[in-house]
Amino acid sequence: MHAEGKIRVGILGAGAWADSAHIPGWNRDPRCEVVVVCDVDKTRAQLMASKHGVSEWSGDWQSVISRTDIDVIDIVTPSSTHLELASAAIEAGKHVLCEKPVAFDFTQTRRVAGEARQKGLKTKLGFTFRYTPGAQYAKSLIDDGFIGRPFIFNGFEQNSQWLDPNVPLRQVQPQQDQSVIQTASLLEYGAPIIDIGHWWVGADYGRVVGMMRNFITHRPIRGSAEILRMNIDDGDMFMGEHTNDVMSSIQTSFVTVGNYPGIEARIYGEKGAIICRMVEEFGVAETIKIAKPDSVEFQQIE
Repeated sequence: MHAEGKIRVGILGAGAWADSAHIPGWNRDPRCEVVVVCDVDKTRAQLMASKHGVSEWSGDWQSVISRTDIDVIDIVTPSSTHLELASAAIEAGKHVLCEKPVAFDFTQTRRVAGEARQKGLKTKLGFTFRYTPGAQYAKSLIDDGFIGRPFIFNGFEQNSQWLDPNVPLRQVQPQQDQSVIQTASLLEYGAPIIDIGHWWVGADYGRVVGMMRNFITHRPIRGSAEILRMNIDDGDMFMGEHTNDVMSSIQTSFVTVGNYPGIEARIYGEKGAIICRMVEEFGVAETIKIAKPDSVEFQQIE
């Protein structure tokens, strides 16, 4: 934090997620100031900075990370770049907010998190759904003892946005090993709902079993008419047991017709149950339903 009392932030990545979520989020907090937007496409960085009232832009991420007047590096770049950028930012003594995933190997994520702790730095992943009003209110009910001891958690995040096989996906890369299924739905959709499960249940997974499936086997490459084999998971289901004996199930997909149940978390306990939907339905952005042992059905909280 600098003399004026504000946390100064450098944004790496000038794509849609930085535009719609990260930069507006920082700008809404008077304690923070976005001082520079950086992107490999410097023109895009300039346009993004101008749009959000940021005075500086750059095409050189190394120079941004090395600046002594920046406290936090916010990484909103393609997934394959996250580990290198996060490691460099931590090495430079910066606090880091990073979009998921930090790495494709959890041991690498743990390594850089450990390096940050040794330096006394704060790190955070961009799990935005846990900050929705519905998820926050549900957690407050859990903390107040509404459900008592938790028994079961169910998490869903799915839609049909890539059901059409003619829609290209960024994950389609010629160099990928097509004999091994690559994470896609689990990575993009599973991570947020898994995070909410950890948070609501209050314990990590102890044991997990599951499966991933590739239903749409061929897709075009973005910017090309070429069709390639694409062995990624576009649907998955997992069951697990948390270290506090709570059972859990996770289901994600981007090829499910009807968008139901969308993004939904359910938790059942000895004294009650909560269902939270975090997608818009019939003009309502979020819904929470609750039940007690003597309830005939779930009741929606208005």
